Amino acid sequence: MVNDKVVSRFTGTPTRENGGIIGKEPLYPPDEVLDLLDRRSIGAITLWTNDCQKDVQNLELDHDGVIKLIRNALRSGRFLNSQWCQQKPGGPWAACDAYTVTQAEWIEAAFKSLDIQYYVKFALNKSGKLLLVVSCHTSS
Repeated sequence: MVNDKVVSRFTGTPTRENGGIIGKEPLYPPDEVLDLLDRRSIGAITLWTNDCQKDVQNLELDHDGVIKLIRNALRSGRFLNSQWCQQKPGGPWAACDAYTVTQAEWIEAAFKSLDIQYYVKFALNKSGKLLLVVSCHTSS
């Protein structure tokens, strides 16, 4: 059975063609996402995929850490593209914006601060009151 249910505010027909790329402009205005994060704080996000939950756990981030990373991505990161993402095989779809952002992180094993590049991908839900975080991990 094919599931093409879209849970994001941006709608359309989900596809995997062209890597699921929708476009080269953000679907969700950064100022709107930042405002949502400011108004609702940790109530503004949900880690929408199992992979995202695992990645955030591996990074040892709490919800505040994820919010900080998204804020940094929107303010000083680089927008990559917008793309279709599926929650799980046969599950619902979300039209997402993808960003990379580099942050200085203290690396205990190296005993110094190193620049670490992160990849974040998210969508606004239909009501625009919840940010669905699809990916949050370091870039390889």
